[in-house]
Amino acid sequence: MPNGRRRRPTAHWALAILVVAGMSSAGATDVDASDLSQSCCADLDQRIAELEALTARKGNRSVSLEVSGLVNTGVLYWNDGGERNAYVVTNDHQRSRFGFVGKAAIDAMWEAGYAIDIGLRHANSKLVNQLTDGAGILRRQFDLRSSVWFLRNKRYGTGFIGTTFAATDRIANSNVTQTGSFDQYAAPENAGLGMFLRSARDGRLTRSLLNWRRIIGAGGDQPGESQRGFSLIKYVSPTWNGFTAAADWVTTDFWDVALRYRKEVAGFDIGAGIGYLKLTPGSRTRSVCPVASLAFIGEETACSQVRGSASAKHLDTGLFINFGASFTGDGIIDETTRYADTGVSDLEIFYSGQAGIERDWLPFGKTTIYADYYNYNGGASTPLLVRDGDPLNPTGVGDWSVWRSSVDIWGGGIAQGIDSAAMILYLTYRHISGDLDLRQLNGGVASGDIVGAPIDNLDLLLTGAVIRF
Repeated sequence: MPNGRRRRPTAHWALAILVVAGMSSAGATDVDASDLSQSCCADLDQRIAELEALTARKGNRSVSLEVSGLVNTGVLYWNDGGERNAYVVTNDHQRSRFGFVGKAAIDAMWEAGYAIDIGLRHANSKLVNQLTDGAGILRRQFDLRSSVWFLRNKRYGTGFIGTTFAATDRIANSNVTQTGSFDQYAAPENAGLGMFLRSARDGRLTRSLLNWRRIIGAGGDQPGESQRGFSLIKYVSPTWNGFTAAADWVTTDFWDVALRYRKEVAGFDIGAGIGYLKLTPGSRTRSVCPVASLAFIGEETACSQVRGSASAKHLDTGLFINFGASFTGDGIIDETTRYADTGVSDLEIFYSGQAGIERDWLPFGKTTIYADYYNYNGGASTPLLVRDGDPLNPTGVGDWSVWRSSVDIWGGGIAQGIDSAAMILYLTYRHISGDLDLRQLNGGVASGDIVGAPIDNLDLLLTGAVIRF
């Protein structure tokens, strides 16, 4: 040893000596080093196999895999003037879902990948009504929202082929605040508007399956959302100075184009969008344009939509305003229909707005307080009928056609973000009122005077939380 000094045994050496001594004691079993190694590794391999069985794995090493989603559930309280109740629901403004996205770099400019998005439809807030809490309405508790592969070029944009959302999807709901996660101002039908109409004359529910969603032109995909979940070819441009363009085509059904904008300008966070959709003659798509057969403002025989929105929030004060509008031409004015030469409009028009303040008042995250308004006016946009003997039937005899409908919705809400948990707690309120005009059918042709059918108001209170993963 240097300088003739002798190093004292450390605690680690002492422990090692004791272990060796114990293994070599008379009472111990002789263990070969190779046997010890095999026993150790066998246990380790088994444990690794167990952990792998609990872990999502990639199919190959070339493509990345990202798993994400959200859970959005709450309690919906409703009062339709004759009955009140509460349901536990999945909030369809942005319903619970999970998805997978995979990507692989081809070279410095090109990238390929896929996206799969699956939604949960159990107790959907859009479908609940006075007769059911929604649990048994749909046999399918899951639905395929998107399944596409894509090819992206950093300079020229991205092409998609598969089942996914149209270019104009939610173009009327531009939103730079957190209310977009639980309360879309241009799509109020997503929560509670599946409730059936109740006659203000005698308080009875309609027997013609007329609900609030139908009289604002909702036929599956909603007026504030546009077409969704179709197999299509889609192109999305690169973002340039805040602008992004998109277009898609569905064989024999429809095509649409959209332009979106998102950027901070002069102390404001701004988001906006405008889009146009056209259903081709003979299209099988009926969800947004239930009667896709005739003209919209003089165009060829097909349903058309023009819609757009804008959202702006002042970054210093947190004050914000959102506005959206839509014009849909169902094309129902034709000599071959029962509405021929009657003067009824083939347009469905809505406008909506939301205004409030969103600031970091608490250390958890953003607090949002807001009010909103929605107005819909439509002609005989869908073949909705009030049947013989229905409480909404003006005479109680024969079938009557829904000739015009209008709906007013006002309300507001409050939300608190919890950033550390990727969570938003929310409470929203809606008051819904409407007018329904009917015209009697004789031999399948509407005739006679237009008669009003008074309906009760509807109040909705929805509280819950959305958490992302």
